[in-house]
Amino acid sequence: MVEISKVLKTPHVTEKATLLAKGNQYVFKVWSKANKVEIKKAIKDLYGVDVLSVKIIKVPAKRRRLGRISGWRKGYKKAIVKIKEGQKIEIMPR
Repeated sequence: MVEISKVLKTPHVTEKATLLAKGNQYVFKVWSKANKVEIKKAIKDLYGVDVLSVKIIKVPAKRRRLGRISGWRKGYKKAIVKIKEGQKIEIMPR
């Protein structure tokens, strides 16, 4: 059994993610060690939907600067999950 809290962090809500949701694709931030099989099981257990495919994107850390002070913005891993036609995931409660 996959622990959902060790796979999924949060839904990734952006303008692009909202457009993807119209095509039955949802975006989630996931832990860096998570793989496609674990993500698929976690989505199925949490939301009760049939997952067709999972695509994983690693967003690299970027150098940030504020005046003389420089640092790094953290990188993260996100997953685009495609679900079966006619099913829906409620990301934002109404």
